[in-house]
Amino acid sequence: MTTLSPAGTDSPSVFSPTPETMGALLARTDRPRRPSALAASAAFCWRAMLKIKHVPEQMFDVTVFPIIITLMFTYLFGGALAGSAREYLQYLLPGITVTSVLLITMYTGMGVNADVAKGVFDRFRTLPIWRPAALVGALLGDVLRYLLAATVITLVGVALGYRPAGGFVGVVAAIGLIIAFAFAFSWIWIMFGLLLRSEKSVMGISMPVLFPLTFLSNVFVDPKTMPGWLQAFVEVNPITHLVTAARGLMAGNGDITEITWVLGSCAVLLVVFGTLSMRLYNRK
Repeated sequence: MTTLSPAGTDSPSVFSPTPETMGALLARTDRPRRPSALAASAAFCWRAMLKIKHVPEQMFDVTVFPIIITLMFTYLFGGALAGSAREYLQYLLPGITVTSVLLITMYTGMGVNADVAKGVFDRFRTLPIWRPAALVGALLGDVLRYLLAATVITLVGVALGYRPAGGFVGVVAAIGLIIAFAFAFSWIWIMFGLLLRSEKSVMGISMPVLFPLTFLSNVFVDPKTMPGWLQAFVEVNPITHLVTAARGLMAGNGDITEITWVLGSCAVLLVVFGTLSMRLYNRK
């Protein structure tokens, strides 16, 4: 109970708060609207970009690493497998682009795991925003990293002598398909980032998955040179279909069947691992 003195009088009066008067005092007519799903995701994407600004050395894996891996495999295997590095590069570059982009998808899960460990996501879940925005925004930030890695590899390849018959349009279409697959594939690591205890655990489990998928494919050699039992695995490997589709687009003769297969794989990955990730996120 509070005592107040009305204006122009010296005697105090008694003010008794009621739900109606307190509601009138606390009510605001300029309450901001709830942000849309797109706006919330864009805000978290910008947060991911600010991380790069303050820790620029984390861009090593999307700039220097792709250059090293492209030079290493071109000149290490080019002469032995195709007779010359330049000739082998025509076969290798689409595959090495896929490999480099997919190898850095694990950092999405590691970043999510770090935010969970620090309690940042506990705060995000209390905000009046679209619930998946924190995860989608972080992933959109990583998509820019995938785009940068693919661009760096393509430019290095052109400098070394790669000449895509599909021209600029074919290269852009191939990179777009690779990034779409990487976006869907990254939900696997988001799930593990929410499930496992530490960043090292996410990295440790990613290697036994990424290396067989990328190396036991048609990235480096024609599967026809492999033994029959290995060919059976390579033919059903989703990375094989992605590389084949990317090669076709860069060569100017894209295979609709392979492109459809890749897009279907993206849909399956999003439905399965996106759903599992959100269930873990809501229960974490």
